[in-house]
Order: sequence, then structure tokens, then C-alpha cells
Amino acid sequence: MDASDLAATLRDDHETAFSRLGSSKAMYAITNGEMDGGIVRAAAAINADAISTVTDEWSDNNISDTDGHVDEIDETDPDAVFALIATDAGKRAMDLNPDISQKEAVSRPRLYDVLESMETIASRLGGLLARSLITIEQVSQMVGFFIGNADTKTANEFRDLKRMIESDRDRILTALNSTCESDTAWEDAQNSADAVIEAAYDEYVDSLEQMGIKPKNVC
Repeated sequence: MDASDLAATLRDDHETAFSRLGSSKAMYAITNGEMDGGIVRAAAAINADAISTVTDEWSDNNISDTDGHVDEIDETDPDAVFALIATDAGKRAMDLNPDISQKEAVSRPRLYDVLESMETIASRLGGLLARSLITIEQVSQMVGFFIGNADTKTANEFRDLKRMIESDRDRILTALNSTCESDTAWEDAQNSADAVIEAAYDEYVDSLEQMGIKPKNVC
């Protein structure tokens, strides 16, 4: 197995979850039914802040200088990848800059609690891969939301956000390939990725059910 195989396996094994997490109704679940541009921005900021916090806790590296500039990193080094994601995601959270009331309307996704519980490098990378795949789907829907609201400027901003998360995914794939040298390590990565996807999907289902929507009828 390699990291690309793992990503493909995750999509195959969780086809229904990815289909629904990447649906228009996922936006409804993420924003607790508040389909407002400010709430969507807040949801993206909370995600960025959460992953920054988690990966910063995992990393012993400081890869930026006093001006916040990030030098080139060794993407085969998981610690450097964690540090880069922490730094970049922290900047994204600040750039998104929703007001306090909007942020209070959105909860931190449960998948970050699952990520925080992971202890091995392989499990952390597997969990991060799953998180990036989920977030790419969600941000794609956010782009569509702003296009639908004729907000071209913000749609382009979220296209840039999606490209950044895709870059994170690619770095995670590289780090996985350099780190997982045994079947046990790949199994650890996959089990952790499964747990993250399941947490995200369970929260999606719970959110919709609380609003009286039957998730199984949503595509």
C-alpha cells in the first residue's frame, strides 16, 4: 500500500459518507441551518483554528521566522508537516476573521476530538489525511454557496482556501509514504482515518436529525 492507495480505499469504503459530506445539505448541517455567508465563514475559520491547534500540539518544530515567513520544509518529515499545517491554518483562521457572534453560532467539529486522541505518527497522519479529504469536500460546497449568492470575491477566496487544503493533503501523502514502512503502520493510519470519517459522518447525521431532516434521504 502507499498513501494514494489509502486515500482511494477511504473513498471506496466510505462512499456514502463522502457523498453526503460533500452535498449541499452538508452546508445546512455545518451551519446548524443558518445558511448565512458570515456563518459559513465562521465554520471555515473554526475548522482552520482547530486543525492549527491540534497540529501545533503535535509538533516540536518552529518553522517560521519572526515575520511569520515559512521556509521550505522537508515534506518527508512528519513533524515539519505538522508545523507547516499549524502555521498555515492559523493564518487562514485569522484571514477568515468572522465576528464573535458568528463564531458562537458554530461548534468545533467532533472529528478534532478524535484527532487529538491519536498518539502515533502513522495514526496522526492517517487522521489528517481523512480530515483533509473531508474538508476539501466541504470547502467545495462553500465555494458553490458563495457563487449561488453572487459573491464572486468570496467564492474566489474559498477557491484559494481549497487549493491550500489540497496542498496540505499532498504533503500528508508524502509524509505517509516516508513514515509507514510496515503493514502495521498502514493499518494504524487507516484505522485512524476511518475513525475521523465516522466521527464527521455521525455528526452530520446527528445535526440533520436534530433539525428534523432524515439524512438517509439526502444525497
